[in-house]
Amino acid sequence: MNYSETLEYLYTAAPAFEKVGAGAYKEGLSNTLALDEHFHHPHHQYKTIHVAGTNGKGSTSHMLAAMLQQAGYRVGLYTSPHLVDFAERIKVNGQPISHQYVIDFVERERSFFEPLSPSFFELATAMAFRYFADEHVDIAVIEVGLGGRLDCTNIITPILSVITNISFDHTGFLGDTLAKIAAEKAGIIKPHVPVVIGEYLPETRPVFEAKAHEVNAPITFAQDQEYSTLPDCQLKGYCQEKNVKTVLCAAKLLMEVGLITTENAISEGIEHVLDITHLRGRWETIQEHPLVICDIGHNLAGWQILSTQISETYHSLPFGGGSGRGALRIIFGMVDDKDLDGVLRLLPTNAEYYFTQADTHRAIPVEHLLAEASSVGLKGRAFHKVIDAYRAALSDASPSDFIFVGGSNYVVADLLAMLEEKAQ
Repeated sequence: MNYSETLEYLYTAAPAFEKVGAGAYKEGLSNTLALDEHFHHPHHQYKTIHVAGTNGKGSTSHMLAAMLQQAGYRVGLYTSPHLVDFAERIKVNGQPISHQYVIDFVERERSFFEPLSPSFFELATAMAFRYFADEHVDIAVIEVGLGGRLDCTNIITPILSVITNISFDHTGFLGDTLAKIAAEKAGIIKPHVPVVIGEYLPETRPVFEAKAHEVNAPITFAQDQEYSTLPDCQLKGYCQEKNVKTVLCAAKLLMEVGLITTENAISEGIEHVLDITHLRGRWETIQEHPLVICDIGHNLAGWQILSTQISETYHSLPFGGGSGRGALRIIFGMVDDKDLDGVLRLLPTNAEYYFTQADTHRAIPVEHLLAEASSVGLKGRAFHKVIDAYRAALSDASPSDFIFVGGSNYVVADLLAMLEEKAQ
């Protein structure tokens, strides 16, 4: 099999949550433990940092990896989902896993894993852990896939655990209250392993404190720390200030154990995270005239921040040639397990909308999206493909307009894949 055939096999043989939703979710760690034993417990061969949370865990993981790389370590980074290429999920010093490694891994190991019927994420995690061992990394930053307690990354014993924040998402799996969701995320807290909590709420702080006390894990709340100044983060989303504070808090603990020895490694990692790790889709500027920005924020908590940043960015733009400020145009789609009504009510009413659906079975049908949006006063048109929505928005736009693309990881993924294909 070539690379594309291998990925198609993986998606077919081991269904991915991103592709089919709840049908791909496997509760419990039995498959993970069997795979781990088969691959000789590769995560024991390097240090790890474990990152969970509802929002911000990808950005936080990339900043941690960047500063560790600046400190001179060979750093593995495992995150999900990918935007354009599966290989984005598994990186060493910012470089994606080679396509040939993925092909060889599947060809060599399929006779073992096929009888297990693992999920896509279980298999991807096993591949990442083995790859990091084969690549002789010093330390790996491991992002939780879903939840924490039963996530297949939770077989590691890290030197540091990080939980960015808690909000409502994946409630069908994690619980219908913030306390229940926090309890699932708190499942990554390990005995005697320090844990950093990025943000807390009155409902979640007691959950974290109780779990940390139960396992004698030192706990620090980044939200309570004061900083006179913050490094100038290369990630420009409003949400990143909180993520940076979480990362600085984690970095302080890493300095206390001697893993990071200079402040420079910390500031350089944060200030150049995109250059070092090649993270994409976080308030990413695609072009300037018209201004096109995409962001993967995809749930209610994410849009509570995004809606403000979109409006403030639009109103900060200079007026176009004699005709006043340009138009605000939003290309928008969501998937079916999010709070659609809650998000729609946060969207700017002064925008022209290009409603769309990403190339995933989880996408909300665009006709339903348009109807729901119309019911809350949003005006726009429906497009069955992201590329068609994007082309229409560009065609309609003047150089002084602002086009935002988002609502789902998969909308952004479709956009970036199209742009990469066009560039080749």
